[in-house]
Amino acid sequence: MTKWVYLFTEGNASMRELLGGKGAGVAEMTRTGVPVPPGFTITTDCCNAYYENGKEFPEGMWAQALEALKVVEGQVGRRFGDPANPLLVSVRSGARESMPGMMDTVLNLGLNTQTLAGLATLTNNPRFAADAYRRFVQLFGKIVLGVDGEKFEHVMNETKGGVRQDTDLSTEELQVIAEEFKAIIRQDAGVEFPENPYEQLRMAIAAVFNSWMGRRAIDYRRVYRIPDSLGTGVNVQTMVFGNMGSDCATGVAFTRNPATGANELFGEYLVNAQGEDVVAGIRTPKPIALMQDEMPEVYAQFNGIAQMLENHYKDVQDVEFTIERGRLWMLQTRNGKRTGIAAVKIAVDLVNEGLIDRHTALTRVPPDMLNQYLFPIVDPDAALSAGRLAAGLAAGPGAASGVIVLNPDEAAALAERGVNVILVRTETAPEDFHGMVAAQAILTARGGLTSHAAVVARQMGKCCVCGCGDLQIDYKAGTVTVVARGEVVKVLKAGDAITVDGHAGLVYDGEVPTRESEVLQVVRGTLSPDDSELYRYFTTFLSWSDDVRRLGVRANADTPTDARVARSFGAAGIGLCRTEHMFFEGDRIDAVREMIVADSLEARRAALAKIEPLQQGDFEQIFTVMDGLPVTIRTLDPPLHEFLPHGDAEITALATKLGIAADRLHAKVDSLREANPMLGFRGCRLGIEYPEITEMQARAIFRAAANCQSRGIKVIPEIMIPLVGDVSELRKQEEIVRRVAESVMSETGQPIKYLVGTMIELPRAALTANRIAEEAEFFSFGTNDLTQTTFGMSRDDAGRFLPKYVEQKLLKDDPFEVLDQDGVGQLIQMGVERGRATRPGLKTGICGEHGGEPNSVKFCHRAGLDYVSCSPYRVVIARLAAAQAVLEARH
Repeated sequence: MTKWVYLFTEGNASMRELLGGKGAGVAEMTRTGVPVPPGFTITTDCCNAYYENGKEFPEGMWAQALEALKVVEGQVGRRFGDPANPLLVSVRSGARESMPGMMDTVLNLGLNTQTLAGLATLTNNPRFAADAYRRFVQLFGKIVLGVDGEKFEHVMNETKGGVRQDTDLSTEELQVIAEEFKAIIRQDAGVEFPENPYEQLRMAIAAVFNSWMGRRAIDYRRVYRIPDSLGTGVNVQTMVFGNMGSDCATGVAFTRNPATGANELFGEYLVNAQGEDVVAGIRTPKPIALMQDEMPEVYAQFNGIAQMLENHYKDVQDVEFTIERGRLWMLQTRNGKRTGIAAVKIAVDLVNEGLIDRHTALTRVPPDMLNQYLFPIVDPDAALSAGRLAAGLAAGPGAASGVIVLNPDEAAALAERGVNVILVRTETAPEDFHGMVAAQAILTARGGLTSHAAVVARQMGKCCVCGCGDLQIDYKAGTVTVVARGEVVKVLKAGDAITVDGHAGLVYDGEVPTRESEVLQVVRGTLSPDDSELYRYFTTFLSWSDDVRRLGVRANADTPTDARVARSFGAAGIGLCRTEHMFFEGDRIDAVREMIVADSLEARRAALAKIEPLQQGDFEQIFTVMDGLPVTIRTLDPPLHEFLPHGDAEITALATKLGIAADRLHAKVDSLREANPMLGFRGCRLGIEYPEITEMQARAIFRAAANCQSRGIKVIPEIMIPLVGDVSELRKQEEIVRRVAESVMSETGQPIKYLVGTMIELPRAALTANRIAEEAEFFSFGTNDLTQTTFGMSRDDAGRFLPKYVEQKLLKDDPFEVLDQDGVGQLIQMGVERGRATRPGLKTGICGEHGGEPNSVKFCHRAGLDYVSCSPYRVVIARLAAAQAVLEARH
């Protein structure tokens, strides 16, 4: 029979896939002698079998769980359901990939009328027993029976009266609250609260399995691309209690600061509390450092265990603990979620400390997290005159402005319409996740740096301030009241604008200007690298990736400014310079429009003569910035109608400006309209119809190259012909480019080394790559258009239905975000293989948006491409992803 259940004493860290992260973690701690309350884990395979079995436990699982429970009873000397000496357990989820707060937990399970009395007698603490029962009924009612948790919170708040804490409630009040909770359950769920502890356990295990396919868990997996097939484990563990009095506590800590990476024990705890009080932000906890004074012996033991665990796992650990009557118990350890900035610092420090090597360090940082180095910060000068509303805990990176939204559903809906929103909550709960994803920033009135809001924000790289105790949030009235020293300072309403500073933990009234991050200030030259420790860690880490990667990384850059940024971020050249973007600067669009409406070759050439020196000047500036590095320049690509206005008034105004009849311009605009412009008169087709355009652009390129070379600048131009579907099209355009190049070299006396190649963005081009390579000296796969033409869908219109395709799993990912490796990827591989069969050593790369997406970059490495090209601001992401591709291939 399949083994579905493992005691903590039977597992270890290597069983993560089977036991889940939490199960493997507690098993490993148990194995190494750390004080862990005994328990057992139901496997992730069992979760999958549960769903395959129509949400019924698979054969043998329940019997194995009961056998394991008997072993646990023997280990602790208490019996489950025994009125005199009851064993209580927690039931927690634990998937292979950490999903903090996204699935369900039930504490104090096993309590009923009889065991409640026994617990009170056993502990000689009726108030503690009443509090434990109140918590159990509340959690079980919300999680297992599906009752709206706000109804329970309302009862609690009414009883506390807005002034007292949970710890101030008397035994009698807690007993009354529990009965009110049971009445709510009876009314809302239509069932009596279960008294049988074994029925409670069976229902709680099923609820945890069910939470794997709950909305918040699914939303989370979509964001982080975690497969549904992994399933979750269920951990049933002996309860230890942090809410028995002043010698009890509970807390969460990280062995290093997960926001900054500083090598310091970082965390929070609450005296006389249970675990969910810290994580849910129900009370704002104390910094862990204060425990050194309050419970010095326990703190010393905890600090020693925390460091031992970090050394054992060779990574930052996120640990949960409970202190019961002065005795420390460790409930969980897992690799800690951290910000991108912290991830880099921690990785570099662990290498310097000799715990890991550089290659391991490179695997510790998800490439997309490097984006956080570029997040804006509140402008310090503007902050001086801004209206500061409140201060809290700096929990997530960056700064953001937006309108206040108090409801996560509304946040998601407004964000979908393009509104920048700030999600403001008393504290966040796992069911708020979709609203947190949609928001620009998250702001909470309660909760510490290890609360749900802080942990999730750090992982997402989302700006967050939590524990703003001066905020009073009224969901019904739709208001956020700012109170200082007991006085109302301001009443904000939903829809009002605020600014959240996640670096400083501050909240400002209205929109406060931001400035560039520290790293960007160094890149722009406004801050010295010597004055930025952040930048030094950043560049050190990335230099390690350059030592490992094979794949080159270039940038898509159309201006000298973009080129300068790209080079500063380590780009090895420009993989796509779009000449048409230069046409929109200043008044040069007028000359382009003159060229378009010209009726004769002479008139067109006259208009092009106005454009040529401007283009030449642009190319000279870019070649100068990229001295010694290749620059791939694409000839004119978009359809001509994109350069003309379409409204009647704008057309009439332009006709007047150009000195032509309005009806003539209207006729020209109409003649250029196309039913499907994406597949129409664009790319190489323009140059074939109007060879003088290609001529002008080639002359501007080569004259710019000659001028730069004469000044000692090393120029490596690569001319790329777009949208080629047949080799004859490329041959026709190549002839023009080479003729002009010879003419300019003869005229200037400057020999120029250059390449002529093409963009592969049509399936036919990939299929006939062997013939195209007869002419092309390089291929650059334009994956944006190649995706459109392979799928037969317009990127501009696919937003209407693609999200549903992904949601319904018709497609794994949006193919315009993540390269479709099965279809588009196969065409790329085919193009590379066929092209190199004709021209060995053919240089190949990609230049679509996919060039900066980590999974796509890794595919390009495996496909044997020479380089990827992406936005200047994603170059660092591609550099790291390319290094990880090499390391992944070795394992």
